[in-house]
Amino acid sequence: MKLDKIDRAILGVLQENARLSNVELAETVGLSQSACLRRVNNLETLGVIEAYQAVISNKAIGQTITAIIQITLSGQSVQHFQDFEAAIAKCPYVVACFLLSGESDYIVRVNAKDMENFEMIHKQWLSTLPGVSRMQSSFAMRVVVNRANIDIANL
Repeated sequence: MKLDKIDRAILGVLQENARLSNVELAETVGLSQSACLRRVNNLETLGVIEAYQAVISNKAIGQTITAIIQITLSGQSVQHFQDFEAAIAKCPYVVACFLLSGESDYIVRVNAKDMENFEMIHKQWLSTLPGVSRMQSSFAMRVVVNRANIDIANL
């Protein structure tokens, strides 16, 4: 989809503060309220805006461990991938999961309260996922960059 200057402005403002009222957003991007609302609705309908969400501090809620787990499946069939993906989507501790090219099949991010909590997640959830032949976990020592936003100017 081709985004014009106004669409990019709307997206940029909403990435910084999605709680703005339509009145405030319209004023910020230089549109009438009705034109701004039409544009936002169109961006939502087209799937450019997928969701609005709050960014929660892991530290504030006691999630002190971020684990990055590389997972290799025992097979490469469509069924292996479908079974794994259906199961991992049900794991409430998984923050993100990506299908990869390369040595591992997936990379998974999990947040945990502490190592004991991560061990429980590993034993009761991750190690029971269908088709898993190998898991390798790494633990983040600190956040360097963790963006939810994209660079709208380069679209």
